[in-house]
Amino acid sequence: MASMIFESSLHCTTIGFVSFYFLIRLTTFSAKPKKSDRIEVVNCQKRRIIIMKENLKVLMINGSPKANGNTAIALKEMENIFKENGVEVETVVIGNKAVRGCIACGSCYEKGKCVFDDVVNEMATKFEAADGLVIASPVYYASANATLIACLDRLFYSSHFDKTMKVGASVACARRGGCSATFDELNKYFTISGMPVASSQYWNSIHGAAPGEAEKDEEGRQTMRTLARNMTFLMKSIALGKEQFGLPEKEERISTSFMSTIDTSCVKK
Repeated sequence: MASMIFESSLHCTTIGFVSFYFLIRLTTFSAKPKKSDRIEVVNCQKRRIIIMKENLKVLMINGSPKANGNTAIALKEMENIFKENGVEVETVVIGNKAVRGCIACGSCYEKGKCVFDDVVNEMATKFEAADGLVIASPVYYASANATLIACLDRLFYSSHFDKTMKVGASVACARRGGCSATFDELNKYFTISGMPVASSQYWNSIHGAAPGEAEKDEEGRQTMRTLARNMTFLMKSIALGKEQFGLPEKEERISTSFMSTIDTSCVKK
């Protein structure tokens, strides 16, 4: 497996980088970092060489029922950039599969997986091994494909591994409108799971109606390439951060239920 090598100057004066450095120094971390099997740091004169001994991995979920439609064009742009940077990519097409929604049975807390043993459980294993997750969907009535949402509800709820600091990115594809609403909808899965969200030069969307039309959306395709580069940078930075500092400290989870006691005195009888 080819190693990825990138260099960073010890005398970086970029304001953003310095701010990021002090942010890290002020953060409380859970434990001392352990020696990593993925990263090797070599000091060479005035440069620090970071060697990724193990490739980063990205799982991409295509929520379109068309495996080679416009949503796939967006993901292909990202895949090319990932591979150029030594990132392993696996794409799963979910939009053309029969995926039922969650029935709130609670079996996943006993079994450690969803009671419906289908593609959701298969993806949970891939998700756990990945450093990043890309979720892409066509826009239906200013929302993501219902099959994809059913899949994501079960995937995130039934998989109990720690998702902290896995990088997430969402992509929306539409003929015209509804991309921003879909983009926001998909990002909710990341932001409730402690996953940093990768951004691009514009909201992550691409446009096309008939299959293949998205090829003409030059800005949309560039947005996907920029997104992949930014996501790669984030995954590398987080991998290095884990090596140097470990993960952020976690408090014991507090759950507040505002309706635990229901006052029915105001209910009309």
